[in-house]
Amino acid sequence: MQSNKDSKSSKNSIFTLKEISAATDTEEAYLLEWIHAGLIEPVGQSDESTPYFGNRAIDKIRHVKQFSEMGYTIEEIRKILRKVGIPTENKGGRRSEAEGEQFLTVGTLAERVGISSRTLKHWEEKGIIEPDMRSQGGFRLYKEHYVFFCKLIQDLQLFGYSLDEIERISDFFRDFVAIRADESTHPPKETHQRLQEMQDEIGRLFEKTTQLKEGISRWEELLRTHKKQIVNLQNKNRKKLPEESE
Repeated sequence: MQSNKDSKSSKNSIFTLKEISAATDTEEAYLLEWIHAGLIEPVGQSDESTPYFGNRAIDKIRHVKQFSEMGYTIEEIRKILRKVGIPTENKGGRRSEAEGEQFLTVGTLAERVGISSRTLKHWEEKGIIEPDMRSQGGFRLYKEHYVFFCKLIQDLQLFGYSLDEIERISDFFRDFVAIRADESTHPPKETHQRLQEMQDEIGRLFEKTTQLKEGISRWEELLRTHKKQIVNLQNKNRKKLPEESE
């Protein structure tokens, strides 16, 4: 089964204000005015309140721009859009883009996890993590759950897993999410094999975590015992010290 990470689609593409301004040949000032008026809407914003746009926004901006160049006022354009809409819009009422969601920038994700942005970039290059949104200029955004996921990666490193091994486990996770979302799109034979591989990996993880728990218990008992012994020796030694003259 081909890993889900190899099947990226354009729905994950985003545009910053500057990029969509260039893509539609529209001045940023007009875009900001139209956003404020509600004629166009960003699909969301980053934790730094930076707006970003999906592919569907391009057609809408071009239509709004066309109406504006024809002399229509903002209020007139709003009425037209409300009545007619944009020909390329999804008429089924379902949003194909993550409209209104808030994402984390690389810097914020790194800060929340307690690692460097360079480490996140390295994990991305290794195929361990993938941004949920990416602009043509390299602007990357991650969903909130990546904070927990990155901490799991740190856990696996503590367990002694290499980045290559962690990348394989990440592939399992992505495939599981894809299969659970829509089983009908995956051949039954390949799905069965992949699920069995996941089960085997889970078994290995359980075995390793059990060994770690046993090891942690041994060390905790050892440290508690030594701490008591150190305190006792310290108290005995303190009695041998000459009293300080007043």
